[in-house]
Amino acid sequence: MLSIILEAAADMTAFAKMGAGIGAGLAAIGAGLGISRIGGGAVEAIARQPEAVGDIRSNMIVAAALVEGVAFFAIVVCLLILFI
Repeated sequence: MLSIILEAAADMTAFAKMGAGIGAGLAAIGAGLGISRIGGGAVEAIARQPEAVGDIRSNMIVAAALVEGVAFFAIVVCLLILFI
């Protein structure tokens, strides 16, 4: 029974590699979209309240760093799947 399961898992390595590549691509696209929305919202907020530029900029940088951190983690996980 175990040999059948291991054989079936060995046949799925091509799908795992394809899924890892697609997952890394989706993580990068999602991070790009998220950071662009953060930047657009910050520019709009600065246009509405120019005196709050320092607070808005610092919050934007923190939010963008969090998005990049999550995307980097997802890409690392996908690369680990790809090379294992």
